[in-house]
Amino acid sequence: MAAVDLGATEWERSKISTQDVNLLKKLGISKKPKALCFPSEESYPTPPMGYRVSFVDHLIRGLSAPIHPFLRGLLFVYGLQLHHLTPNSILHISIFITLCEAFLGVQPNWALWKRIFFCRRNGSPNVTYNIGGVVIYVRPTVDYFDVKLPDSVQGWRKKWLYIQEENHGCAEDNIPPFDGAEKIFRRRSWDAEATEEERASTETLMARIHELQNTRGKELSGIQITAYFLRTRVQPLQARKYPLWKYAGDKDVDRLSVDLEVKDLERLVRKISSLSKKDAVPSSCRVTPFSAANPLPENHPDLVSLPPLPEGGEVEERAIVTDDNEEAPSFVNEPVDSQKSAGSSEGTASAQSPPPAVSPKGKRKRKGVEDSGTSKAEEVDPSHKKATYDPYLASLISSDDEEEVPTRDVAPRTSASHTLVVSDAN
Repeated sequence: MAAVDLGATEWERSKISTQDVNLLKKLGISKKPKALCFPSEESYPTPPMGYRVSFVDHLIRGLSAPIHPFLRGLLFVYGLQLHHLTPNSILHISIFITLCEAFLGVQPNWALWKRIFFCRRNGSPNVTYNIGGVVIYVRPTVDYFDVKLPDSVQGWRKKWLYIQEENHGCAEDNIPPFDGAEKIFRRRSWDAEATEEERASTETLMARIHELQNTRGKELSGIQITAYFLRTRVQPLQARKYPLWKYAGDKDVDRLSVDLEVKDLERLVRKISSLSKKDAVPSSCRVTPFSAANPLPENHPDLVSLPPLPEGGEVEERAIVTDDNEEAPSFVNEPVDSQKSAGSSEGTASAQSPPPAVSPKGKRKRKGVEDSGTSKAEEVDPSHKKATYDPYLASLISSDDEEEVPTRDVAPRTSASHTLVVSDAN
């Protein structure tokens, strides 16, 4: 029996607290006039002209408009809309882009992404979700950063709002038009693996990731990367004038706000991770990121690999995978009112492990390997040999929950839609 797709029926009236609004202001996301528009009585999103649907929990994890071309391409290749991705999946993308730009010194690399991540449908054999209907996971054979994502993000589906679409005249930066009832289909691209040529071109990057994790005294963690992009006040998932390896500090043109106070930064890191109040939040990275103050070394390779965009036409790996040719289960069973982690490092007894990725070139079982959702794989495929470290990257040097409050409306409800437009620019 086919699973029931909740589709449009999953949406309900938005409930955003004053605390959420204040956080968005503090982060600079509502800095520009009319940057955000909060819904009124409507129980189904109807964005005003020039706006797109987003969520508070997506915005605080690095999303802003116009969106980064890498994210735009990712949505196209996977056949998704923004609301299909869970908050922890959004954070995975933010961390990856920050890793590429600030610590590897390259544009976010599609070939590298395919070596590390895959997607699964969020739901069960009986029910599938539309909001947060797709979860991004780290491949079980990849040694990646332990991101320490939370097991659940309470009530995030109810905190939807409208963000202004800034059109820079480039379709690659546009968020796809909203369709809250669009069905999600598993595609071959969800399992797409890097080709042999792509693997060869990214071996140095994979080796560097391994070194960043394991160099004694200079270990880089997923939490350090998360805290770093929050400290810079640059949204990784926003189309920007400069990549992070040119980050210019306080005067950077892509910054959304001034530095966060230490207590606010630590509270935010704990809010979007599984760190408890007893866990220390890193004040800096143990590896100095590339920036205007620490420029890329001479002859640094320019590795460009972006997902194809709609203007390039359909791509073969977007083909829908039907039940007839699916070998692995296609669902990750997660509750509707709280979102299990996309790559959570802490599972629960009731949570199912994500099914193994299947190569689009042929069905392939990964026997004996179980992905618990952790961002750091428990087992590494011995056939994937690490390349010798490239000395051009040797210039990297060492440097030294909140509980959710009761939700309340941000303004009195009226019969009109889109009644509240927030900006802190006065």
